[in-house]
Amino acid sequence: MSLRTEQSAFQGMAGTVEYTVDHPEQQPVGWALVLHPHSLHGGTRDNKVVTTVARACVQQGLLTIRPNFRGVGGSQGVFDHAVGETADMVACVKHIQQAWPQVAQGPWALAGFSFGSSVAAQLYAELEDQELHLPSRLMLIGCAVERFRYRPLTVPASTLMVHGEHDEVVPLSEGMDFARAHQLPMTVVPDAGHFFHGKLLILRQITLSGLAGLVDAGT
Repeated sequence: MSLRTEQSAFQGMAGTVEYTVDHPEQQPVGWALVLHPHSLHGGTRDNKVVTTVARACVQQGLLTIRPNFRGVGGSQGVFDHAVGETADMVACVKHIQQAWPQVAQGPWALAGFSFGSSVAAQLYAELEDQELHLPSRLMLIGCAVERFRYRPLTVPASTLMVHGEHDEVVPLSEGMDFARAHQLPMTVVPDAGHFFHGKLLILRQITLSGLAGLVDAGT
């Protein structure tokens, strides 16, 4: 499946934040925000895990947003250990609500990989604090939430966690500790490393399964 994409930008807390929009073939039934790994270690919106998850979201009919965090590509600002990045993503959600109001009223999914998982989890909590439209699905891949956590979390019971058995960056035990603390199930991909080399098709199928029923549920 080839993605129909366009480039755009919004104003974050430290300047312009660029993002890619991946369009489904039909009228979108909702939207998704997919967040990339550590900005200082090569993480971008074009990371293969990010684009794999994005393709699954598009396949499910979701308009999918892939931003570059501050300091990456054309996004202004510098790495801020998830604090500024989370504030930027609150601005992103508000921007999407203005740019695509009909789509934004529907169900949406929030996914983060590695560093992006920490931003995603804290974004969920920030949105809840501000009484904004919460995502129907939260997906944490290669969960590194606690490494960059700066605030209390509220993690929904429907959260999807995916981890590689042999993750060399965020050990499986770290993901399990987070899952245990929040009483969440976790899907472990056998023989997979942090970047799911050779396992991206499996990750895509897990994402598709996790998004199944999203539109019908709408919650």
